[in-house]
Amino acid sequence: MKWLLTLTALTALLLGAGVATAHDIGPDEALRLRDAGTIRHFEELNRTALIKHAGGSVYDSELELEHGRYLYKVDIKDAQGVKWDVELDAVTGEVLTDHQDD
Repeated sequence: MKWLLTLTALTALLLGAGVATAHDIGPDEALRLRDAGTIRHFEELNRTALIKHAGGSVYDSELELEHGRYLYKVDIKDAQGVKWDVELDAVTGEVLTDHQDD
């Protein structure tokens, strides 16, 4: 019975570690990173995200630190009303994923 309790605790710990790998960056820290030149300007990242979605608009965005990498996640609504999730490397500006929202 003791091994079952240990196994359950270990499983919970490992599952929790997977969840804790992404860290949302608050507005003050995001501006500090931008001003320090660590990440690109948000306007530039938004323009890059919109390249494949002409006539679209950004309706939400967030900056995260995930596995040691700054990721800028953008939600876009295109001219036809279709929603897209675009993820960029906030340091290089490279588009990592661009797929239709579920």
